[in-house]
Amino acid sequence: MDTINGNNFYADTKERLYRELGVKDNFDIICKGFYIGGKRSDFFFVDGFIKDGIMEKMMAFWNGIQPDAMPKDAEGVANNIIPYVEVDVISDVNEMIKGVLMGMTCLIIDGIDKAIMIDCRTYPARGVEEPDKDKSMRGSRDGFVETIVFNTALIRRRIRNPKLRMNIMSVGKSSQTDIVLAYMEDRVDKALLKNITERINNIKIDSLTMNQESLAECLYKSKWINPFPKYKYTERPDTATSAILEGNIIILVDNSPSAMIIPTSIFDIIEEADDYYFPPVTGTYLKVARFLITLLTLVLTPTWLLLLNNPEWIPEGLRFIIPAEKVNVPILAQLFILEFAIDGLRLAALNTPNTLSTPLSILAGLVLGEFAVSSGWFSSETMLYMSFVALSNYSQASFELGYALKFMRMIMLVFTALFGIYGYIGSYILVLVLVVSNKTLSGKSYIYPLYPFNGKEIIKKLFRVSLPKSEK
Repeated sequence: MDTINGNNFYADTKERLYRELGVKDNFDIICKGFYIGGKRSDFFFVDGFIKDGIMEKMMAFWNGIQPDAMPKDAEGVANNIIPYVEVDVISDVNEMIKGVLMGMTCLIIDGIDKAIMIDCRTYPARGVEEPDKDKSMRGSRDGFVETIVFNTALIRRRIRNPKLRMNIMSVGKSSQTDIVLAYMEDRVDKALLKNITERINNIKIDSLTMNQESLAECLYKSKWINPFPKYKYTERPDTATSAILEGNIIILVDNSPSAMIIPTSIFDIIEEADDYYFPPVTGTYLKVARFLITLLTLVLTPTWLLLLNNPEWIPEGLRFIIPAEKVNVPILAQLFILEFAIDGLRLAALNTPNTLSTPLSILAGLVLGEFAVSSGWFSSETMLYMSFVALSNYSQASFELGYALKFMRMIMLVFTALFGIYGYIGSYILVLVLVVSNKTLSGKSYIYPLYPFNGKEIIKKLFRVSLPKSEK
C-alpha cells in the first residue's frame, strides 16, 4: 500500500497523480479544479469514461455548499455532500491511479486526508444484439458485448437469486484486465472454484493481449497438442445462465463478447440453445441430427477414399460413388486442395465488406464449382462431398470443435491413403484416444457422463428430456 499522510495530503497527492497519470502529456486525462464549500478540490478522470450529465449535476449541487456545512473528514464528504450512489474512500495512491485508469473519478479536497472515488464511469459499447455465429430460432435475441458490466447485468436479469456470485479479479501488469467468475454458491464445485481462483491469482503476465484466448493459455499451461477444445465458449446469456444453474462456472473477460464455461465435456460443446427452445421431441431430433452430422463430417471423405482405393468392396448399388469422368488430379490431392480452399473462402468472407459478400460468394461458388469440374481439376463427386462437409461444419457453433474435426479428418485421409484399411482403423483409434485423453482445466473426464458412467446424465445429454417440475 502506497499512502500519503500528513497535512500536505492534498498537495502531495495532486502532484503525484498529476505526474504519474501524465496529465500534461495525455490530452484525455484531465485534472479539473473546483471549489467545494470554499475549499480547493481537484477531479482526475479520463475523458470519455465519465457520464458528463451526472458530473454536471453534482457540480451544480456543490455550488450551493456553504463553508460551515463542509464536513471535516473524507467519510463525511462521501456520505453527506456526494449526491451519488457508488462512492468509496481510499488513501492508497496506487489504487487511485488504477481507479482513474479504469474510468472512475478521483476527488481530492484541500484539508481532507483521503481521496473520494466516484464510480460514474461509462464505456463505449455496442448494442446487445443477437450474436451472428450463435443464433437461435426461437430463443432470446440478445447477446454478450465487450463491456463486462453489461454482461453481468444480462446474467443477473435472468437469475434473481441471492446465491448468485460475481467475483471480480484483474490480470495483467499493464492491462489490469477485469475478469469475473460467475457461479451459484450453493451448486458450484468448491474445489474447482478454489483451483480456478488460485490459478487466476497466480497468473504473471503483462497483458491479456487476446482476451479470453490469452487467459485460456495462462490457465492451462500444458502443451496444446490435442486439438479438441478444453473450454466451451458462448455469446448467449441464456446459455451461460443455464450453465450457471447447472453448477458450472462462467468466466467473463472484459473486452470479450463471449463467456467461458467450466467444466466442459464433448457433449456440452455439441449442445446448443435450440435444443431446449423446442418441445422434447423436436429438441431430441435436433440433438441427434447435429450429432450424426458432426460424425459424418469426420468420416465421410476418409470412408469414400478407402472405398475408391478398394473398389471391389463397393456394393453394386453404390457403384455410382466412383467418379465417372477422367480424374487428372489424385483424389487425395483434390480433397486436401478443397480443405484449404474452404478455409481460404472463409477468411476472404471475413474480410469482405457486407455489401459485397453475397455477390462474391455466388461468384466463388460458380468459379470453384462449375469451372473447377469442367477444367479437369476436380471431380463432381469430390466437390459434392466437400461441399457437404463445409456446410455441416456450421451445424454446431464451436469453431474450435470444427477445426479439431478438420485436423482429424485430414490425418485420417493421409493414414487411409498410405496404409489402407489398417490406416483407416488406426486413425479412428487415434481420434478416440485424443478425445478420451483430452485434459481439461477441471480434471474431469472429457467424455463424462460416458466415463465415469452416469446413466441419468447420458440420457439428458443425448435426448431432450422434459424440464424438471418446480419445487413446492
